[in-house]
Amino acid sequence: MEAELQAILAQVERDLPEIQTPAAFEQYRATISGPNGSFTAVTKTIGKLPPAERPTAGKLINQYKTRLQELYDAKFAQLEELELQKQIGPAVDVTLPSPDPQPGSTHLITQVREEICRVMRKIGFTVADGPEIETEYYCFDALNTPADHPARDAQDTYYMDPEARIGNVSRKGTERYLLRTHTSSVQIRTMLSEKPPLRILCPGRCFRRDTADATHSANFHQIEALYVDRGVTVTDLKADLDYLFKSLLGNEAQIRFRPHYFGYTEPSFEVDFKASHLGKVGSDWIEIMGCGMVDPTVLEEVGLDPNEWSGYAFGLGIERIAMTLYGVDDIRYLYQNDLRLLRQFA
Repeated sequence: MEAELQAILAQVERDLPEIQTPAAFEQYRATISGPNGSFTAVTKTIGKLPPAERPTAGKLINQYKTRLQELYDAKFAQLEELELQKQIGPAVDVTLPSPDPQPGSTHLITQVREEICRVMRKIGFTVADGPEIETEYYCFDALNTPADHPARDAQDTYYMDPEARIGNVSRKGTERYLLRTHTSSVQIRTMLSEKPPLRILCPGRCFRRDTADATHSANFHQIEALYVDRGVTVTDLKADLDYLFKSLLGNEAQIRFRPHYFGYTEPSFEVDFKASHLGKVGSDWIEIMGCGMVDPTVLEEVGLDPNEWSGYAFGLGIERIAMTLYGVDDIRYLYQNDLRLLRQFA
């Protein structure tokens, strides 16, 4: 038996280098290790041996079987690499210049985000970041959002698992994970980890169950600001927003406040803007963002005394500003990676 096994192994070692395709390899392997192969035929003779010799014969067969499998694996890996090289063609020299003569550039959304951050850094703001996967505490509870608020409904918010709850995270018990609906959660995380005075910007991606159309998207980018210090008033809020919009849209830009309701600010305002030099888009008052003074309940939640500290917060959509500045009339264009659009703003 051992002589037969040695002969089969020697034959395989001679034949495998000549095989050039996976199909030919499979056909050849079947003649050796297939149901009717020569190696399989030898293994079937073990039943004809005396019982005392069968353990030794079985061990011997396993040794040759292992050796054959090693040869098969090495050959198969070699053939896979050859097939891959045929598909991808010759190697690419990554040190050569790109065949595309056009220079690269940052995306329009990135350009507008960085411009807003640049403008606000001039008056002392720094950029803070936080996770896109949040908990109900940071996204809703700490922001004074009632349990029955529509924003907390699964019809409006992307919950990671609507039925699963996690413990030891919320100060108010178990809660759910979700994709953040706004970057206000970063404000809570910052106030819990740092002491005022604070001036932070919170840019980032947010998610809501919106039906995509020319002005809405389930995935969008937001930037929020938080200023907490002693003696902060609505006057500070109005002055800083005047500065921001004139810096972004030009000195002709005007803003106005309208009373509104947000659970985490009191008083709260919707902000309209007008900039006649931007053409039709800026000739009339257009709602652009929300803002207000940080609600005392929110300050107490993060351990701050509202009698000592006050602050303002505002948030705006980066896409909305980009569309206003550059005349983009459909938000979906910003997500399609169409070079005809993107290269206009390079």
